[in-house]
Amino acid sequence: MAGAQKRHVIEAQIPALRRFAYALLRDPEAADDLVQDCLERALSRWHLFRPEAALRPWLFQVLRNLHIDGMRARARRGPHLAYDEAFSPAIDGGAEAAAHLGDVLAALDLLTLEQREVILLVGVEDFSYAETARILGVAQGTVMSRLARGRARLRALVEPGPDSGDNEGARGPATGAPLRRVK
Repeated sequence: MAGAQKRHVIEAQIPALRRFAYALLRDPEAADDLVQDCLERALSRWHLFRPEAALRPWLFQVLRNLHIDGMRARARRGPHLAYDEAFSPAIDGGAEAAAHLGDVLAALDLLTLEQREVILLVGVEDFSYAETARILGVAQGTVMSRLARGRARLRALVEPGPDSGDNEGARGPATGAPLRRVK
């Protein structure tokens, strides 16, 4: 593949890589750094890419592996910076939608990394179970199991319980505080 063609094919994947990186890290600057590292790694190891394989899953696998390596390094070093809660993704839909999105994002943070990765890859990035299994290096059945457990846990964290009424008495995922309901 020629250099210009390679660049064009890789550039088309940057928005999806940024979205996945942000969902994993919840910090736009760290997500951009992770994507940059992913692109550098992919280009420097282009000779390892098998043309018969799809590029998109390969790039996501590179990004995920870099993320895991970074998590391990941060665990060895200890915490570096506090989470920047001032950043809020731009959404259209008013205060109720913004409050619900905040609850979903907070609940997503409470899932295990394995469940969060599968939900993001299948639900947001629209990878098939087989592609997700290849990216994560697990069996397809494991992907399906993690997805089912992750969706169930996410649903339990975000939706009010059957006996709680219309969000009255429902507790938020992170703090145990009542969920916000804007009418």
